[in-house]
Amino acid sequence: MTLPMDTALDAGLKSALAAGEDEALARLHTRLAAGAQEQDLLDVAYTVIPSPVGELLLAATPFGLARVAFGREGHDAVLEDLALRISPRILEDQERLAEPVRQLDEYFAGTRQVFDLPLDLRLATGFRRTVVEHLSEIAYGATASYAALAALAGNPGAVRAAGTACARNPLPVVVPCHRVVRSDGTIGNYLGGSDAKRTLLEMEAAA
Repeated sequence: MTLPMDTALDAGLKSALAAGEDEALARLHTRLAAGAQEQDLLDVAYTVIPSPVGELLLAATPFGLARVAFGREGHDAVLEDLALRISPRILEDQERLAEPVRQLDEYFAGTRQVFDLPLDLRLATGFRRTVVEHLSEIAYGATASYAALAALAGNPGAVRAAGTACARNPLPVVVPCHRVVRSDGTIGNYLGGSDAKRTLLEMEAAA
């Protein structure tokens, strides 16, 4: 008989806490992740990885990578937002994020210039989604102005809206809003902070 997830969770936690071992908690977490996946109870899997631009939270649905979040966004707040906007059935599961983690490691090592990942873009809607869909057309090591991006998205007059779309891009780094700069060549604002944006641009320019 299969125990309900919360019953299994209570029993497992009591066992792990009684043992007082990190290893026991790790085994419990692995069982819960496997059980959630087997019973189709996991809608959002996430993990947190180190990077040259700080810790990144990666979250994916069965449809693809849905969120990349910088530490300055507050990872707890990001998870709460995902619970509200996608599903509360969220669990840390690094195995489900193995491919995005691998490709990001290659990108930061300078051996990958293009990401090849399924993406779930449900967090971007309307014109903002159109803008996000065109961001990957800006080549590695190149930059484009917000005006050029608005034109690329089919609305040359929507420069401010293009900027807002970049600021709210749910998949920074993977979907390269860091390659969009101001018309005067200055880097402009960035969700991960100006230092992170500068780091990414300098890394790509040096490749």
